[in-house]
Amino acid sequence: MYEENTMLKRAFIFIWEFYRDGFKSMTLGRTLWFLILIKLFIMFFILKIFFFSPYLKGKTTEEKQEYVSGELINRAN
Repeated sequence: MYEENTMLKRAFIFIWEFYRDGFKSMTLGRTLWFLILIKLFIMFFILKIFFFSPYLKGKTTEEKQEYVSGELINRAN
């Protein structure tokens, strides 16, 4: 059991060092990761504001249950 734990720990350390060293030596990759993070920010924060309205905000637990069950039943039919 102890040997498996140390082997797993060594594997995680190896993987961490592999990615850490890889990101340190990147030049173009850093720019690409920056663009990916900007796109994720736009997708999850900006678009959420405009396209996903909070239907359940301000409702009681019973109202939320009724709304969700009604939506599930309507979509099943």
